[in-house]
Amino acid sequence: MLLKDFYTVNEIAVADQSATAKITINKEHEVFKGHFPGNPVTPGVCMMQIIKELTEEIVGEKLFMESCSNVKFMAIINPELTPVLHLDLSISKDDNLVKVKNATKFNDTVALKLSSVFKVVKG
Repeated sequence: MLLKDFYTVNEIAVADQSATAKITINKEHEVFKGHFPGNPVTPGVCMMQIIKELTEEIVGEKLFMESCSNVKFMAIINPELTPVLHLDLSISKDDNLVKVKNATKFNDTVALKLSSVFKVVKG
């Protein structure tokens, strides 16, 4: 985990080329002291890192983000109001590339959609 104690994985379910995860964002993490005091917002780059880390866990490989497309931040993730997130991941692996399509939600609200291509890091 790049940011220590930033989130907790509550559950992961993997089936074929898809996975779902439920995580809880730590509203007390020091990131939120600067982003933004009194009105915390989960940084988009942190959400992208979470997706990478979950994908690494699912495929059992160390990954490097090669590209992202169709990145859409559709709702603010305030860890004080909605700390529990549900992530749907569609994952396909081809040689040393892993392609991921993600939708992240809280309650019935879609907060983030993105497609990423990761390169498997050897050694």
